[in-house]
Formats: sequence, C-alpha cells, structure tokens
Amino acid sequence: MDGKSGWSPEVKYRRVILKLSGEILRNPATGDPIDWKTLEGICLQIKELQEMGVETGIVIGGGNIFRGLSGQHQGVDRTTGDYMGMLATVINGLAFMECLEKLGVETRVQTSIPMEQVAEPFILRRAKRHLEKKRVVIFVAGTGNPYFSTDTAAALRASEIGAEILMKATKVDGVYDKDPVKNSDAVRYETLSYMDALRQRLNILDSTAFSLCLDNQVPILVFNLYEKDSIKRAIRGEKVGTLVS
Repeated sequence: MDGKSGWSPEVKYRRVILKLSGEILRNPATGDPIDWKTLEGICLQIKELQEMGVETGIVIGGGNIFRGLSGQHQGVDRTTGDYMGMLATVINGLAFMECLEKLGVETRVQTSIPMEQVAEPFILRRAKRHLEKKRVVIFVAGTGNPYFSTDTAAALRASEIGAEILMKATKVDGVYDKDPVKNSDAVRYETLSYMDALRQRLNILDSTAFSLCLDNQVPILVFNLYEKDSIKRAIRGEKVGTLVS
C-alpha cells in the first residue's frame, strides 16, 4: 500500500463501478434465487479490491428474482414490472451487504427509491465520501425510473462518481464479433473503440447505457467473472476480457 494514498502500487484503476447481473446469484441446481456460496465467492473478490485500496461501487441487477420485461410477457404492466425489478435489486444489494460485512468489509447500500428503514437514499456527495473512506457502495433500485435497465444505472453512477472504468462481469470472456456459443469461428476482441462497437452493433450494454459511457468517456471492460482472479487482474491492468474505450 502507498502510505499516503492507501492504494496498492499495482492498481491501474482507483475508482470503479462493478456491474453484476442478478442471474449470477441463482443456483441452477435448486432454482434458489440466491446461492450463498456463489455470493461469498464474489464478495471475497470484492474484499481483495478493498484491500488493494480500490474505491468500489457495485450495481447489481435483479433478474434472479424478477425481470420487468419478462413480467410484461405474462401480462404485467411494464411500469409495474420495472418497479418490481427495482425492488428485486434491493434484495440482492442487501444480500451483498450482509455477506461483505461478515467478511469485514464496510459497506453502504444506496437506493434510488427512498426507503429509509432499508437503505440510504442515493446522494452523490455522500456516495463519494463513502468511497473516499474505502467503503464499498452498492447502488440499488436502478435509476429509480421505469424503462431504464441496470446497465443504464451502472453507466449513470459511473459517470456521476467519476469512475475510471465500468467493469461488466459476465459469463463470457469478452466481446465477440458474433455469438461464440453458436459460432465456433467467433473472434474475440481484446480492445474496441466506441465507434467500432457502434458500427458493428455489438451488444455490450443497452443503447442508453452505451451512449452515457461514450458521452462521458467512461471505458467499459467486459470480462468473465468466473475466471480465476479476473477482477483483481483487471484492476492491475492485465489483459482480461475486452476493453472498449
């Protein structure tokens, strides 16, 4: 650690937003929405970031519990469904907080929908202060508005807090020119420009989220969460996943 800054000298990115899909928490064998062993494994990686001095914000989806768009297919009003999805992200955020704090990581949950008995309201200045004090901040309830995804919430929070990178954790090891599951000849990119990603219509983030990152020059790293030490290696600036900048 650097005694003055609190950062490890091996750190390339000092303030980050980690975007996690709610689906990564689901236990495929039992169907339980939250698999606590999986959650603990992710939290141990986040703890390593804190120990390196990285200021870490997390945006978690709610697809393991309820997804607004899927509800629409079942006849649920889109606005109602999106609010249900936002509340699902609150449940996931509280689960992360519980796990992180048991690992000794000081954590705060901030929500875009006021619910004082559950979490702090999102206040930018307070969020930045928490980060400066090396507390992990979990941003839940999306943007607080229907019709916006948690991708957009992640891009928005990254822009607001001045994150040096938006790290999107997925089940694949980066961005490909076509679906690698269906196409054995799919080519993975190590780096991409925003313009190339737009021209090729690559599905990196939804269009609103991508535009926010483009307009505010927030780099996007798409990587495989399940590769060993992937988060730590990415923070060090090693070649992990695909970097869009």
